[in-house]
Amino acid sequence: MAIRFVLTIAIVTLASSLAYASDPSPLQDFCVAVDDAKASVFVNGKICKDPKMVTADDFFFSGLNKSGNTSNPLGSRVTAVNVNQLPGLNTLGISLVRIDYAPYGLNPPHTHPRATEILVVVEGTLYVGFVTSNPANPNIKNKLFTKTLYPRDVFVFPEGLIHFQFNTGKTKAVAFVGLSSQNPGVITIANAVFGSNPPIPSDVLTKAFQVDKNVVKYLQGQFWSDNN
Repeated sequence: MAIRFVLTIAIVTLASSLAYASDPSPLQDFCVAVDDAKASVFVNGKICKDPKMVTADDFFFSGLNKSGNTSNPLGSRVTAVNVNQLPGLNTLGISLVRIDYAPYGLNPPHTHPRATEILVVVEGTLYVGFVTSNPANPNIKNKLFTKTLYPRDVFVFPEGLIHFQFNTGKTKAVAFVGLSSQNPGVITIANAVFGSNPPIPSDVLTKAFQVDKNVVKYLQGQFWSDNN
């Protein structure tokens, strides 16, 4: 009985800790990040600048009025404003992105391991979507949710799920994105799977994708473009 009680407490404690697995709430007004190159310790986030040295510029970023360069194979450009660009975001659990899309430009399937994303279209037309994970209910396993968005439309992508945006119009498109993390991270699926360094063994990918090994070698030999 005692062992069962201890196991129950352990499971409840673990579940409680996982329920709050996100950027921690700040315990002070601000914690302006110190540049990594100047940091002598590593923490989950960034260490704090001396508050006496903080200025208004630590909470300021300029440049999202400028279009990103979309002259790449994907035809899109992501301009991020996270804790690396805006030190004052440290511990605040939010960040921002501007995405520019050339005609038929794509922000390819990717995930943010630490953030939910909410997108608003400012200009143009976007076809967007996300794919669910593998929950207990087989009826919604890997289900694709899509929507065509127009200016001032809003769409949300749940944390950690694969999602994409595609400009279906003949003119450029622009969107702004809010993310629920100071440093949401991004994993672009094709780049990670076929462009990893060192490469994932072709035997693994051949079995995973159920294709000929030559197909895998061809894909691994491509230049996987980055729009960040």
